[in-house]
Amino acid sequence: MIETPYLLFLGDAPDPLAAKVAQGIKDWRPDNCVGQFRMSGCKADMNLPDMTLEEAKAAGAKTLVIGVANRGGKISAAWKEVLIDALDQGFDLASGLHNLLRNETDLTEKAAATGRALHDVRIPEVEYPIANGEKRRGKRVLAVGTDCSIGKMYTALALDRDMKEAGLKSSFRATGQTGILITGEGVPLDAVVADFMAGAVEWLTPDNDDDHWDVIEGQGSLFHVSYSGVTLALIHGGQPDALVLCHEPTRTHMRGLPGYALPSLEALRDMALELARVPNPGCQVIGVSVNTAALDDGEAEAYLRQVEDRMGLPAVDPYRHGTAPLVEALKAM
Repeated sequence: MIETPYLLFLGDAPDPLAAKVAQGIKDWRPDNCVGQFRMSGCKADMNLPDMTLEEAKAAGAKTLVIGVANRGGKISAAWKEVLIDALDQGFDLASGLHNLLRNETDLTEKAAATGRALHDVRIPEVEYPIANGEKRRGKRVLAVGTDCSIGKMYTALALDRDMKEAGLKSSFRATGQTGILITGEGVPLDAVVADFMAGAVEWLTPDNDDDHWDVIEGQGSLFHVSYSGVTLALIHGGQPDALVLCHEPTRTHMRGLPGYALPSLEALRDMALELARVPNPGCQVIGVSVNTAALDDGEAEAYLRQVEDRMGLPAVDPYRHGTAPLVEALKAM
């Protein structure tokens, strides 16, 4: 188990989105966060106390969590001095990067010498099966997006919370490093060998009570040429009964792809629904989740109403307003 509380390491993140792992932990497990450690040039801020390693240790922090999700998931050489110093000062390290802590000789040697633990959450611990496409009992809802890093995890976490509060049977199913760090379990889907990704999602969302909902964390986007494969594995392996479309209205291009514009919500609806109906012909789109963080209250309300009128679906910002209309739509299924 990863010991809490955490000191969130933001490194030299070039923008807030690059620190989305830290943001997710801070927003959904604030009691686990003592403070943040930022290097020179860091452009992200979790609005937590800036702390040195010494200050965080004195405040009770036990694990330094790498809260940065950079392109390619690399451990920067510039971070090494901090990570090694943290081990010397008695911190464990936790990371969700593709570049594993356990593959860095200087870190493994220092961890062994200091008796500290290295936690790589983005490594599969199970031999997942190849998907068979067989229908499973229970119900499933999946968040799909017009882009990556757009609010699919927040949508799923908020929906799971609100469904439980409404008395429904619900389980959040984490499929990425941040979700796993928040909940303590899940499948690091983008680290699974491609042939087994859909099978891993089947394994994650097994037979359940007929009135139980698995709320599956979405990944990537069908329209993102870098990350579309993981999205399709979620759609086919998850066999969702319901889809929630996720969007951020101020994006000017796909994340990391300046030459690609975001698709419309209509294009996402049509493509995702057609693919979802391959394993589950009864799948429905039940609503739209909009990340309105860049809009003021009036702009957010106006945009949500415009989306509802245009799409004929309930539209919410799940973090700002909750997901009650989506919960009602799921209750009706």
